[in-house]
Amino acid sequence: MNAIEVRNLTKKYGNHTAVDHLSFEVEKGQVFGLLGANGAGKSSSIECMLGTKKMDSGEVKLLGMDPVKERSKVFERVGVQFQESKYQDLIKVGELCEMTASVYKSTQNYEELLTAFGIADKKKTYVKELSGGERQRLFIVLALIPDPELVFLDELTTGLDARARRDVWNILSQLKAKGLSILLTSHFMDEVEALCDKIMILKKGKTVFHGTVEEAKTVSGKENFEDAYLWFTDEEVEYEGV
Repeated sequence: MNAIEVRNLTKKYGNHTAVDHLSFEVEKGQVFGLLGANGAGKSSSIECMLGTKKMDSGEVKLLGMDPVKERSKVFERVGVQFQESKYQDLIKVGELCEMTASVYKSTQNYEELLTAFGIADKKKTYVKELSGGERQRLFIVLALIPDPELVFLDELTTGLDARARRDVWNILSQLKAKGLSILLTSHFMDEVEALCDKIMILKKGKTVFHGTVEEAKTVSGKENFEDAYLWFTDEEVEYEGV
């Protein structure tokens, strides 16, 4: 059983097709990068995958489950972190972690997660007093508290300095080694290259590349992955790999 199965996912807003027949699979234990410029359809795709937005057509399975019909089961096994996460400002970090843990049957020790992500000393700090990078790390911790089998991470290292970004990569690599499946979006191509087993690049809701980073470089004829990414998103090309 795959961690994620998406078949012909289509989402429209009026006459505008935001996601156009998106299809891919993510194997268990894989890190999959969903890439594209702002407005390419990444957020709409993820919201439809999670069942928070209704797709117009297609089929999605998360850990073999329908995210709409089996919402409560999915909720217990799938973690989600969004870049624009909105939490109460007048709550302390430890209280927010405690509150998050209370809604799940099985959880990881959030104090260990806070330590791993370098914000254990912020446990009694109000969320509104955290820096942008500290908030971002907290959002990742909150996504991992339910001890998920699959996690969605949206722009996970935005606002982090180089050292903190590397630390987050190392932690995610360790979690992947333990079997965690990850779908991430990122505008940092070095991050994608370091973490992702497979990638999909979207342009105006359509798939323009699906495969590995190395395959993307080969197909584009570029030695540098960032150049390859720009080639796929800027040129009128479509390629469907393995």
